[in-house]
Amino acid sequence: MNRRTTCALALALLAGAPAVAQAQARGQRPPPPEVIRPADQRVPAPYSYDMVRPVSMPDNLWMSELTILEMRDLVGSYGYNTALILNGTMEANGPYLTTGKHNHVLKVTGDRIARTLGNTLIAPIIMIDQGDPTSTDTPGRLVLSPETLHAVLRDMATSLKAQGFTEIFFLGDSGSNQRMLADVATELADEWRGEDVLVAHVREYYNYGDVLQYQNEVLGMVELNKDLDGYHDDYYISSLIMNDSPDHIRLPQRKAVGLDHINSLYIDEAEGLEIGRKIAQFRADVTVAAIQELRRSR
Repeated sequence: MNRRTTCALALALLAGAPAVAQAQARGQRPPPPEVIRPADQRVPAPYSYDMVRPVSMPDNLWMSELTILEMRDLVGSYGYNTALILNGTMEANGPYLTTGKHNHVLKVTGDRIARTLGNTLIAPIIMIDQGDPTSTDTPGRLVLSPETLHAVLRDMATSLKAQGFTEIFFLGDSGSNQRMLADVATELADEWRGEDVLVAHVREYYNYGDVLQYQNEVLGMVELNKDLDGYHDDYYISSLIMNDSPDHIRLPQRKAVGLDHINSLYIDEAEGLEIGRKIAQFRADVTVAAIQELRRSR
């Protein structure tokens, strides 16, 4: 086949190909797709309960990362009627960990708990705990007044109940969270009595003493003095946070100056990620067991 014949054949193929293929063959951008919008449709389109979901469901359990149609279908059609409300903090955590330490932990453990429990979605993390806003002069330490945080927790749970969730569980990753979460859960449980909604604070989730024992005795990462460096930081926290991002413990920067260790334990990235995954599953198993007990005792 000579060159003239080859060119003629290529032109003939292009002539019969779709516009997108023709553009790609020429190295050009394809033409925009033709969209015919109904004349009476507003922009953006109003939500309709009957709207068809046009794409497949993602593998994601975080409410803020789902569309309204995905939320609708997960709750209404697939039985995702359990919700987690997670409360973290912004606090001082030494020279390596971000102020959102507990929020990074919750990002990792919340996902693992929801997947282990099944049919569970996760509300946006409440990243701030209670305190006196007028006296928080530590850099990066943000707080809400107790009255404000109480109202936020109540309103989030009430919103979830209104959308069809029949189980709502509060989890806090800091000691400062526990009393408030328990009080709000008890208040709502009394208020919603007889409405077939289980709302509770899962105190068992906050189990860092058991986590340290599990790390030392089962995982073999022995941290005999978790306060050796004098920071609000330790190996199990760092390994959990790394599964959100190693940058949140400043691991690359620490390695560059030989400070990639905590309380006499070196932090190897691959090993730390694996240890963190195991600790996250350990905490998930404890939390799910506590939730199953709450269900049995209703």
